[in-house]
Amino acid sequence: MTTQQGLVEALRSKGVLPPAWQDTVASVDRALFIPQVFEGHDYAADPEDWQKAVYTDAPVVTQVNDGRPTPDGEFRLSTSSSSMPSIMLEMLSLLDVHEGQRVLEIGTGTGYHAAWLSHRLGAHNVTTVEVDEAVLSTAVENLKRAGFHPTTILGNGREGHPRGAPYDRVICTCTIRDVPQAWLEQCPGGRIVTPWGSSFFSGSYATLDVRDGKAEGSFSGYPAFMWDRTQRAGAGRISDMYHEEKGEKTTTDIPPQNVIQDAPAFFTGLCLTDAWYRWCAADDGSGEATLWVFADDRKSWATVEYVPDAEAYEVEQYGPRALWDEVREAFLYWHDLGKPERSRFGLTVDRDGQRVWLDDPRSVIGKP
Repeated sequence: MTTQQGLVEALRSKGVLPPAWQDTVASVDRALFIPQVFEGHDYAADPEDWQKAVYTDAPVVTQVNDGRPTPDGEFRLSTSSSSMPSIMLEMLSLLDVHEGQRVLEIGTGTGYHAAWLSHRLGAHNVTTVEVDEAVLSTAVENLKRAGFHPTTILGNGREGHPRGAPYDRVICTCTIRDVPQAWLEQCPGGRIVTPWGSSFFSGSYATLDVRDGKAEGSFSGYPAFMWDRTQRAGAGRISDMYHEEKGEKTTTDIPPQNVIQDAPAFFTGLCLTDAWYRWCAADDGSGEATLWVFADDRKSWATVEYVPDAEAYEVEQYGPRALWDEVREAFLYWHDLGKPERSRFGLTVDRDGQRVWLDDPRSVIGKP
């Protein structure tokens, strides 16, 4: 059923449509916020295919490479989108909004999320900030077409919008490395929900309650959002960063796939914030794979070659940093702590910055 009602039914059947948001999701047509042409889809060429993509519980990429012309063959970095509706609803459940509350949204995107907030709370209670002028202009037109007129601001979302403060809630739709002090100041006594992480592991929501100038809370979920444009992680194709340089070869007894599972990867991302990985499985049925680790600055890389049933795995490291050694050190630190799950960690933000802790705010995690 390629209609808005079909999307509603799909979300309901998954059990991800909270009762408080059912009327909003049913009333706000997602198609009003999606361009006629987007990645791999063209309404004029195939209307049915376009509608199927729009009314599916999946993200829709609406911009690559910040809107710059992208020649064929160039790496395409997704830079704006309409998020997966079920992910939006998960964030809104964490946000726990109530009628009459005022919300600051960071990252307007297509405007679809701001439309949901406007429908539920009233547009006069919604302020949304977008850094990209072209994206914001399109979002404003989308919102008008849908009948909503929230306050829309062109600017750096990390600064919030102090003229409209105070807010009861702040929700951010891009991944950040640290929670800005401005959000705490503009949302005293409220709640902040944002995708949070590092280059190595960015798949967590931070849900923070603000009291007396301090925000504190926990991590959850598996969000996949684009980065705050001022804090992006490295990205690209392996061929763009590896040019057959020869690095130093050693071995390790740690199976490389072990370090990229949820809990150890989250922890490693606390210690190794400026490097990212890619797991490349062989396509020959052998079960072999290569774990690549790249520094954000592209000056260092490491590989670990996985072979089933091996007792040791070949490591190669190149550049000024021994990236696998850094990953290994963090992984062993996590082991020494008792292999804690991500749910046991929390985040505190105040005027002194942000601190991640284990089980108790007094047990702050430092680098190994």
